[in-house]
Amino acid sequence: MTDPTRIDLTINGISHTLHVEPRVTLLDALRENLGLTGTKKGCDHGQCGACTIHVDGERMLACLMLAVQADGRAITTIEGLAAADGTPHPVQQAFLEEDAFQCGYCTPGQIMSAVSCIAEGHAGSDDEIREYMSGNLCRCGAYPHIVAAVRKAAEAETDRAQEAA
Repeated sequence: MTDPTRIDLTINGISHTLHVEPRVTLLDALRENLGLTGTKKGCDHGQCGACTIHVDGERMLACLMLAVQADGRAITTIEGLAAADGTPHPVQQAFLEEDAFQCGYCTPGQIMSAVSCIAEGHAGSDDEIREYMSGNLCRCGAYPHIVAAVRKAAEAETDRAQEAA
């Protein structure tokens, strides 16, 4: 057995120090060590997108990243998207308004990917949204509602940017 390794992470704006075995995935560290269970464990092979998080602002699959690889990095999980006062992130709000979930299991990963989709400028058309979001699976088939939610949030972001200019 390997001795635990100390890692320092900033998760949703809060600093954490963990001692983990080098083989522990970031997904398991988030869920088991920190109780952040919003990030879901689906396939554990990087094929479903249920574990999507942001690491230093970039979309990542937590099941494919070792916790030690995240040492010193800033991580955002679904729990960290809403405002401090509990106001949902615009993408979360759009998912609610567009009924973009059924069972809800994939929803956290879908939302985290949708935030990146918009931030990276891949929400110009429904086809572009579908292509970007293709790594996130929904077994319930809520895809049309998910695309509509991403489109709605992207349009709202464009409107906010135009008003600010």
